[in-house]
Order: sequence, then C-alpha cells, then structure tokens
Amino acid sequence: MNNKEMVARILKHNNGKINAVYFTACGGSLVDMYPSYFLLQSEAKKLSTGWYNANEFVHVTPKKLNSSSIVFVCSHSGNTPESVQAAKVAQKMGAITIGLTFNKKADLLEYSDEKVIYEWGNENEVVHNPMAIMLDMTSQILAGIENYDKLPEFADGFNKIDTIVTNAIKQVQTRTKAYAEKYYSEPMFYILGSGASFGHTYGFAICSLMEMQWLDAAPIHSGEYFHGPFEVTDKDKPYIVMESIGRTRELDERAIKFLNKYAKKVEIVDAKELGLDLIDSEVAEYFNPILFYTVLCEYRAKLANKRDHSLDVRRYMGKVKY
Repeated sequence: MNNKEMVARILKHNNGKINAVYFTACGGSLVDMYPSYFLLQSEAKKLSTGWYNANEFVHVTPKKLNSSSIVFVCSHSGNTPESVQAAKVAQKMGAITIGLTFNKKADLLEYSDEKVIYEWGNENEVVHNPMAIMLDMTSQILAGIENYDKLPEFADGFNKIDTIVTNAIKQVQTRTKAYAEKYYSEPMFYILGSGASFGHTYGFAICSLMEMQWLDAAPIHSGEYFHGPFEVTDKDKPYIVMESIGRTRELDERAIKFLNKYAKKVEIVDAKELGLDLIDSEVAEYFNPILFYTVLCEYRAKLANKRDHSLDVRRYMGKVKY
C-alpha cells in the first residue's frame, strides 16, 4: 500500500488550505468510512470532519463545505446514484473529491478529482480493501495538516494486518460453524460494539443480517446499551459483541459482564484473542473494524450456508423501482 503521491497532491489543493474532511457513501461503503472518520474525530485538533449518508449529504449539504474541504466518496459499483450525486455536489462546491470504487468504468469517477480503483475478493489481503485504503490516506492527511506523529505505527500495523486476519480466519472456523448450527433459526440478533468498531456494528446488522439474510437485527453502541437497550435483555435473545482493543474496550467489557449475568446466547468476538494486540497500542484500535469485518464475514457465511439462504439473493435491491 502506497498512497503517498496521491495524498501529496490532495494536500496541495486550495494552496494547502484545508480545514475539513468529509466522508459520504451508502450502506457498506459508508461503513467502510467509519474508522477514518473516527480517527479524525478522535485525533484531529483543528480539522473538522463528518460522516454522511450520501443522500443526506446531497439534501443537507454542510454549510462549511467549500474549496477548503476534502470529500471521500465510496461506491463499490461506482454507480450508486446517491453517491455519484454527492461527489457532483462536493465538486461543484470546490472541494477536492476522492472517489473509491471497484469499477474502472464507474460513473463516480467522472466527479472524482482523485481516483482509487481498489481490489476485491481476497479476504486474506485486507490492505487492498477500501476501509484500509481510506484509513491509510486519512492518517497521512492528518499528518500532513496537523503533524500527526503516528504514521510509523500505522505503517507497521498495515504490514501486520493481513497476517493477523489470515490467522484469525483459521482460528474462528470451528466456532463460526458451531455458532451457525446453534443459532441459525433465530429471527433477531443484537450487535454490540464501540469506538472505531461501531461502524461495523451497524454494518453487520444492516448489510450482513438484514440485507443478505433477511433477518431482523439491531446495532447497539456498547456505551448506549445501559441507557435503554439493556431492558430487553433476557436468556432468549442472541447477542454478538465485538470486543475491541483500545480506549473503548472498557465499554465493551461492561456490557459483556452484564450479558454474561442476564443473557444466555452471547457470542464474544475479541480482537485481543484474535491477535490484534500485535499492532502498536497507539493505533491498534483503528484496526479493530478491519479485523472484525473479515471475521464476521465468516459468521455470516456459516449462517447463510446453514440457513440455505444465499448471500447474493435480494428481494428488492436491484429488483424493483425505489
């Protein structure tokens, strides 16, 4: 992975006067942006940031959006109408647009000042996925604008993450199969997570379970669990908790402690157990969702197989007008 030349060009935009970085997309592509957004939200001292559904970005465009802005727009197909329109709006406002897609002939590229065509399909090489690409670029942008000093730790993390993910895939095969055997007939799942991982908490619920398996699911922030959602906890409801490494691990542990006392169907996916602590503790928390995405894909695949419900089948998406 080497995005240095592209980032260098981006940092020259508007004569180097940049005060905001926005992320906008839909569905899974929006989820892929969350770690980068969380990085800026946590570490930026001056830069503003925002994470927007593309259609909302178009209809409620940030007033601060102007030539001093950077806008990441991601669409796997590259033709998601809302995302293409968001890039068009951002470009019209003078912002520099960075378009990410798998499709070399994507409509999105027409409105992208910088174009990223990413690879897809090899789950053992996650550094080529948009989530990792954007995190790498965002950390470099932060370093270029605010002298963020953790780029060596990030570089080391990107060098290690593929190996960590490959080992984790092997490690969870037995447990994911057992999970599917035990819970394939459940109609509803609650997904908990925090920090940089909350984006994938949301993503696993709406994309993997609701979209791909037609199952009811609810994403819950671990810190919010005790402010309403824990009232439905009982022994009959299944929970999946993404236990992160980093500053918000305490939030996950608190929820797990309660669930272990009052619930019976609790699955813990622990980033530390899966080897993420091999990455420097200064930046490891931002790699949580990269690991969780691939590992939760194993849960998703086993459920789909046991339920005899293909991950590719859709009821409405691409089938009817919407």
